[in-house]
Amino acid sequence: MSLISSLRTAAAVVVLAAAPALAQDKILNVSYDIGRELFEALNPVFAKTWKETTGRDVTVDQSHGGSSAQARAILEGLNADVVTFNQETDIDVLVDGGLVDADWRNAFPNGASPYYSLPAFVVREGNPKGIKDWSDLVRDDVQPVFANPRTSGNARYTYLAAYAFALEANGGDEAKANDFVKKLLSNVPVFDTGARASSQTFAERNIGDVLITFEAETAGIVAQYPGLERVTPGTSLFAAFPVALVKENAEKNGTVEVATAYLNWLYTPEAQRVLAAQNFRVTDKDVAAEVAAQFPEVKLLTVDVLGGWADIKAKHFDEGGILDQVFEN
Repeated sequence: MSLISSLRTAAAVVVLAAAPALAQDKILNVSYDIGRELFEALNPVFAKTWKETTGRDVTVDQSHGGSSAQARAILEGLNADVVTFNQETDIDVLVDGGLVDADWRNAFPNGASPYYSLPAFVVREGNPKGIKDWSDLVRDDVQPVFANPRTSGNARYTYLAAYAFALEANGGDEAKANDFVKKLLSNVPVFDTGARASSQTFAERNIGDVLITFEAETAGIVAQYPGLERVTPGTSLFAAFPVALVKENAEKNGTVEVATAYLNWLYTPEAQRVLAAQNFRVTDKDVAAEVAAQFPEVKLLTVDVLGGWADIKAKHFDEGGILDQVFEN
């Protein structure tokens, strides 16, 4: 090989080595236990939209578990770029850890909640125990099944929905509400750490008379397991599904742009229709009107009837709070 040919070959190697790799974005979305199927449906649609908009490919990796357990894992090093939780207090834990901005609720519309659900019931075919509302769950002949409210955001909503129901039914009498949730918890035969495990306990192990989980999950359970049916209680609790940028990680990973775009995209009609198809109630008014017939009417209480999240955390979930007082297991 001549000297000129050798120089040309060497130059070509240098050029190839210096050429940028094809653009590829990648983020990790750390989410709640029962969100697997939802994000399996959402992520490919976002990836297509991102490619069309930016010309770049994107991979959205997922991690699922009990919401509170997931928050702890992020504090311990799980490298989340975004969180899509089912409990606001679990994001506040990340604020306390310095990973999420304190004003995260104002970073996205609707208090940073693009969709919502509510605790609802799944019963055995024919509803042999005649379970219709929260008051039925404290009967001696009824075994409710739901996850551990110490580790699952889903289960915390079940606990809070039951407490709010009892508080309203008893004219604001907290002592009676405490007794109500104490009896409810004592009726639960087994507490799993996450909602998905509780669904399996009920549907596959045939334990319990009624499963309490998010309404969005009930449709999938009934579709997957023959011999079960859904019951929507007359009153339940509005369950916001908050999202946040894990800013410290995203800045370190160089993913702020795509991570922020991902969360904003959840509010678009395109994403909202996917959410509704997965049985989540949506915040876009036009899409909500399109799918209104899909969702039963229900009286939705809010956490404000319990004083708001700051009061709830201090009163119910801090060490020595009401949950500790009534939780004997």
